[in-house]
This record gives sequence, C-alpha cells and structure tokens, in this order.
Amino acid sequence: MPWKYSGRILRPGKAWIDNNGNQHPGVWMRYSSSQKSTFGIVWEDPPASEAAFDNRFYWGRDADGKLIPRSLTDIDVVDEDGKAVNGPDGNQIVTLGLKSNAIALVKTQAAGLLAPHDWQVIKATEVESYSVPSTVTTYRAAVRTASNSIGTAITNASDLAAFMALYDVPVDSDGEPTGNAPINDWPDEI
Repeated sequence: MPWKYSGRILRPGKAWIDNNGNQHPGVWMRYSSSQKSTFGIVWEDPPASEAAFDNRFYWGRDADGKLIPRSLTDIDVVDEDGKAVNGPDGNQIVTLGLKSNAIALVKTQAAGLLAPHDWQVIKATEVESYSVPSTVTTYRAAVRTASNSIGTAITNASDLAAFMALYDVPVDSDGEPTGNAPINDWPDEI
C-alpha cells in the first residue's frame, strides 16, 4: 500500500507540503528511513480486503474482502428471471469456465508447436521419395501426448485449488525449479 503523511497518501514522484508548510520534493522517496521517520512519513500495509490476488483464478473481492472465484465450468447465461439469454444465432449464450478456456489454450499451443513441421508431413504425402525425419515424428508425437496429458489434468481438476496447482512450477528443497508447471509441460523444441 502507500506511504502516508498525517493520514494522506503520498504519491511517488510528486512533491507535497507537510503540516508546517514545508514543501518536500518529488524525490522524497529517496529519503532515508530515518528522514522519513523524522518527517512523519509512514508505510501502511493494505487491509486484507485490498491485498493482491491472482486474476487468472479470481474475479475480485466481495464487500467482506473474500475472494470471488472464477467458475471452473461453463455457465449458461440467464436473465434476472432465470430465462436463457440467446445470442444472435438463437443459441443460449455460454460463459466459458476456466477449464474450457485452459483446454482451448492448450490446443492452440499444441497447434503452434506442430505448425513449424507441418510442411514436412505434407511433403512426405506428396513426394514419394521424402520421409519425415524421425526426430520430427518423435517430437510431434510428444507434443500430441503432452497436449492430451495436460488436457486430462485440466479436466480432472476437481476444484479450484487442484486447477491452480496445475500452474505451480515444481521446485527442489532450495526453491530452484525442477521442471515445468503441469499446465506448461511441453517437450523441448527441436
């Protein structure tokens, strides 16, 4: 949260005037801790209701400061009377949940990893004397396997905590990464 003086928020880079009429320059952030204390500048931690949250998984906070989770599953849009809200095509509008969005992203990532080698597969079907190198076929199979595994992990996430865990990078006892987060566990590119 902010630095404050007499209950008022001080903005970094902005000059301010204290209660004695003394003007402080915009570089007041460079004051030492003792200078800040002498001038009555204090740091105030934010209340829990204003603490940062991961907006990939939460919409925000309610009036009591509790996090409002995003839905894991798709939600059919209804009006205040509970009637289906239809789009221009006449079908009910659906708000995609975290799982549907994550699976769509995985499919897009897999397609992006396969695309640079598509030409070799096409060439092999059109030119009898050409074979796709084994490194390419092995890599493409690994991408498809990873895509399926990641998609299954997303589908099997039973609750928000399990879904969020898919984004956690594994670390060793020293806190050093030991691999990729399950949601991003793709083979190394060739």
